[in-house]
Amino acid sequence: ATFIPQVANGYWMSICLTIVMYCVLTTSWAIFSGPTHYISLATAAFFGVGGYLVGTGMSDFNISYWNMVLVAPFAGAILAFFIGLATLRLSGVYFVIFTLGLAEMIRNLASWIQNNFTGSRGLYVLTDLSEIDIYYFLLALGVAVYIFGWWVERSRLGFAIKIIGNDEVVAKHVGINTAFSKVVLFTATGFVASLVGALIAPRYTYIEPNGVFSPELSFIVVIMALLGGTGKLWGPIVGVIPFALLQEFINANYSDYSTLFLGIAFLIIVYFLPKGVVGIFDKFQIKRKSL
Repeated sequence: ATFIPQVANGYWMSICLTIVMYCVLTTSWAIFSGPTHYISLATAAFFGVGGYLVGTGMSDFNISYWNMVLVAPFAGAILAFFIGLATLRLSGVYFVIFTLGLAEMIRNLASWIQNNFTGSRGLYVLTDLSEIDIYYFLLALGVAVYIFGWWVERSRLGFAIKIIGNDEVVAKHVGINTAFSKVVLFTATGFVASLVGALIAPRYTYIEPNGVFSPELSFIVVIMALLGGTGKLWGPIVGVIPFALLQEFINANYSDYSTLFLGIAFLIIVYFLPKGVVGIFDKFQIKRKSL
């Protein structure tokens, strides 16, 4: 991955940047949603907060890009913390619907504020950063997120989260502070997603709420993570690469059917690959040991 920018041309560099962006988002999403089985559709809200704050700070307040990059992830973490407090008492489909609705509310709120108070439809993020620079920043962040996930898996927090995912009632009875455990990891996902949104903002140059808060991003992250499988930390990364390439092909040749493609892909994965590529790998390992 480190040497890709040395050999990739502009088109493939753009695809590789998209892939590494989704690798970071899916891995951070899976650290929380994998063991807890809480399917969050709020990724776009946190991602959008990061990109939107960078655009607002640079366009409206003349704050430097790097200063906004430092601020954005903490804003995302604070938002995730309060969302976690409000929603993590819910479970199942109620949690899914609530996080999706909340993300949409934040998108519409950002649009309303911009239309009524800033007097402009979009925000400009003009920097000297190239796609290669952004690629390396996101690659470094991806490594950091993976190390964090590896640590969580082996920590008391990770053990608690796994018990919560298996049976939350049992977790409460054995003395686990379920609310604290869930909110901590959910806050971490908000921090990472907002940082990704801030780092990649220069790629888009022009930030517009309906784009940066697009709910499609939340669904893509979930589909990629489920395709790879959340049973292993590396699972979501496996799902990102083939799905990103296939989506690029669909968008380039059949852009009118991209939403239909996402829906069909989700149904196929849920019905035929419920545990993703990781599930197939685990079955193969079990059969191999039994021989």
